[in-house]
Amino acid sequence: MGQVTSLFARKVVGVAGNAVDADTVLASVGLDVDGLSDPKHMIDDDDYYGMIELMAEQMDITPLPLIVGEAMRPDEYGALGLAWKAAPNLFGSFSRVSRYWRLWTSVTQYELEETDRGVLYVQRREGLRRLGMRISIEATSASGVSLSRQVSPRPFAPIEVTFQHPAPRTIAHHEAYFGCPVHFGADKDAMLFSHQSLSEPNILGDEGITQFLVSHLDQELAQINDTPALHTHTKSEIARALSEGLPKMADIARRFGLSARSFHRRLAEQGLSFQTLTEETRREIATAMLQEERYALSEIAFLTGYSEQSAFNRAFKRWMGVTPATYRKSLR
Repeated sequence: MGQVTSLFARKVVGVAGNAVDADTVLASVGLDVDGLSDPKHMIDDDDYYGMIELMAEQMDITPLPLIVGEAMRPDEYGALGLAWKAAPNLFGSFSRVSRYWRLWTSVTQYELEETDRGVLYVQRREGLRRLGMRISIEATSASGVSLSRQVSPRPFAPIEVTFQHPAPRTIAHHEAYFGCPVHFGADKDAMLFSHQSLSEPNILGDEGITQFLVSHLDQELAQINDTPALHTHTKSEIARALSEGLPKMADIARRFGLSARSFHRRLAEQGLSFQTLTEETRREIATAMLQEERYALSEIAFLTGYSEQSAFNRAFKRWMGVTPATYRKSLR
């Protein structure tokens, strides 16, 4: 289980206003509505997604991630937000995020990729694509655009925005907010920026302040355990290996630079087993892929490490109590 900053939870509830019962919603993640906002106070990601889903029972949350993004301010992110503003240009701002993302989340990794069309800003997040996660991913992209517009000297918009999950009932809100084409059901969650837009000097760019803040952020980052939770890291490696067949514990251990025996001992110390983590990973991937019609059942079976669809069907029924086909039909 990963964690995200409680700042996001408070902001989501705050922009919803009277549309939700703020006391009840925040209490679901252990927060007091009258408490102070502290970006260093972390909450479990599953609880955060559940909180968003609780809000969905009380309001239409289709435009919510965009409203959240629009409301974000750099200063709310502490030293990282100040480093965003003080960076010489937006490329520097996004580079700060790709380096220091661990300061406010352990569930999302941010990367910058050079392409022929421009610079791709990618957010990578593992796990089941439940509603709460979808809204969180959209809000993260919306926040990136909002923060960019607050420091850019010119009107700012991406070239395009992509999300892996299916589209909501309307994407008009998204296209109006981002000011560019927005594609759902894509192969990654990302925003494409032009080189020119990222090279414009930031309004408040200051090299001296930047160096001071970066030094401070490096110290904060050093205080964080750079090794992700063992179970999270293990499941990520299992997920990467599944398309080539069912991974062996020795192979995953080798990726960590450990012997199979040492790896088994470390898992056991945390009450984990390789077999259980493998089953959890296969189930999460399968349930996520079944939400998208473009994946055939045979393809899902293959990508979760089953050589035969019949074996996948039996495993899925053991996990969920129904066959994959029945589960997919229920989602409609």
